Amino acid sequence: MVFGFLPNLAQALDKPGFNWKALVLGFSAAHFVFESYLGYRQYRVLQRTKPPTTLEGIVDDETFNKTQTYGRAKARFGLISSIYSFLTDTAMIAFDILPLFWDLAGKAMATAVPAGFAGPISQSVLFFLGYNFVSTIISLPVSLYSTFVLEQKFGFNKQTPKLFFTDLIKSQILIALIGSPVIATFLKIVNYFGKNFFYYLWLFAFVFQLFMVTVYPILIEPLFNEVTPMADGEVKQAVEKLSAELSFPLQEVYQIDGSKRSAHSNAYFYGLPWKKRIVIYDTLLSEFTPQETVAVLAHELGHWSLSHTTRIMAVGQLHLFALFLTFSIFLGNKSLYTSFGFKTPSILIGFLLFNEILSPLNSVLQFGMSVLSRKYEYEADAFAVNLKYRDDLANSLIKLHIQNLSTMDADWLYSSYHYSHPILPERLRAIGWKAEKKSE
Repeated sequence: MVFGFLPNLAQALDKPGFNWKALVLGFSAAHFVFESYLGYRQYRVLQRTKPPTTLEGIVDDETFNKTQTYGRAKARFGLISSIYSFLTDTAMIAFDILPLFWDLAGKAMATAVPAGFAGPISQSVLFFLGYNFVSTIISLPVSLYSTFVLEQKFGFNKQTPKLFFTDLIKSQILIALIGSPVIATFLKIVNYFGKNFFYYLWLFAFVFQLFMVTVYPILIEPLFNEVTPMADGEVKQAVEKLSAELSFPLQEVYQIDGSKRSAHSNAYFYGLPWKKRIVIYDTLLSEFTPQETVAVLAHELGHWSLSHTTRIMAVGQLHLFALFLTFSIFLGNKSLYTSFGFKTPSILIGFLLFNEILSPLNSVLQFGMSVLSRKYEYEADAFAVNLKYRDDLANSLIKLHIQNLSTMDADWLYSSYHYSHPILPERLRAIGWKAEKKSE
């Protein structure tokens, strides 16, 4: 057996009386303090009134201060929402709310589920649905304030309350329809394959991801947005020409009505390796010149051409396999369940508790992925520059930041941990745009 050490390691970690709950609460508190410290550092930067040197003559003081004001508002709201989340999550663990939900799911199963279908899987699915519903209700005030107060104040929110709650209901229905069979299959695999379940669980997760990539644009996206093939014109012709030059397997170029929810702009591609779709927000098309729009797409196609998407997927698969492998160590850990107030072990509960224990490692992984992502962003920018889109890319980046009021200055430690993209001055310096302008 390749992982023959696992049983011994599992036994070593299963120490009667060990307080896993205290360990998790300690991790959670330390993470909250660390995040608050990073937020404090960033808030100090957001109080600056002059743009970075790289942006002098490119972004005026008034525009820069608008982005700073928006950044400070988001930072203050972020602190309040993080305190709220920390308190609710801590209460959930400290007061044994999870065991209460589990017992309620068991009672609901005994009442509503036919005897032939009753069992740990049915109870786990009911627990999942109930826990997700309660979590959604708890987070609802934060979502409402973010959408209808913060984003509304700065002119970004385009949603009506009716659309907001319609989206929420649709999301909950999809979670139930998709999540329930996934949870059931997850548990079946662990039960059937025993101590080697992690191989098969990883394979199932990989196949499910491919399935969702295929199904999402056909069945799910249209439930929320109107996605229509882009009409023939300068933008579409330029995108198709660029795709052909790069041998990008373009199937269709779509336009999405993102403006009915937000004034923010975006563009992306998705699909299977042999069949890709490019989606461009209507807000991008309305505010950008055709060449600037194509420059944004040139950057995105750079990710594809340089195999960034494949590498990120590979890293994700390695992480997923390692996650399931490590979970196998904790699955039968009785001290873990008793520490959190559970009377009997359960696969789904074990997985949730295991993820709580793994949170410090996830923070380290987040930092590593942010570093890797920023590296790839620089490379994709350079790819677009090599295609002769330097000026259009620079203009599009500046417009995107101004239109979205994106942060144009950042504390180095905060951005290193949180930002998957370099900030605007860093990107302009990297493509040599400002230096080129000065030399003209």
